[in-house]
Amino acid sequence: MKTKAIVKMIDHTALNCDKSESEIRLLCQEAVSNEFYSVCINACHIPLAKTILENSNVKICTVVGFPLGATLSSVKAFEAAEAIKAGAQEIDMVINVGWAKSAQWDKVTSDIQSVLNACAEVPLKVILETCLLTHDEIVTLCEICRELKVAFVKTSTGFSKNGATVEDVALMRKIVGKDIGVKASGGVRDLQTALAMINAGANRLGTSSGIAIANGLQDNQANY
Repeated sequence: MKTKAIVKMIDHTALNCDKSESEIRLLCQEAVSNEFYSVCINACHIPLAKTILENSNVKICTVVGFPLGATLSSVKAFEAAEAIKAGAQEIDMVINVGWAKSAQWDKVTSDIQSVLNACAEVPLKVILETCLLTHDEIVTLCEICRELKVAFVKTSTGFSKNGATVEDVALMRKIVGKDIGVKASGGVRDLQTALAMINAGANRLGTSSGIAIANGLQDNQANY
């Protein structure tokens, strides 16, 4: 796989609550210079990012119901709609994990559908928080997302006890098939891990270590 194709999979991420304006500016500038797919930021930073990225190909991604996924579905939908109005071009929502653990699949489906409706044509990625789920729960959630035709399923918020694993990415890809994206997020900190996730079936990488991955590609460009 070519270097450019790999960097184009990266959502350059900064979701900690203490990120300053200067750090968000730097994140956006790094995304432009490295040709990352997007920046993934909290919604309050969308107006700033929009001014920096308006003449670039870098998209603005934001998160909804983050990081717990336990708010009201109506609030998630409103949050998505307001973020899009502000300039978000992709939405990453967190499922209601408690409902999934309770096998309340109708509620889970309705929760995702409400945000999907609010997104309209804007791509929706659904964060499963796989580290909290069983194999069968991941399968069921991926089946729901496949039926709803969301844009991506995503492993993790990066704020729970673990992040993406190769095994979970491979399982998600197996269930959703080729028409829905798989985003590996949480713990993707170097080129070796990024490549392992891609080989397992990920076609998007959520990471705050985009620069390290890009530098690793440059150091090994003869091999990619």
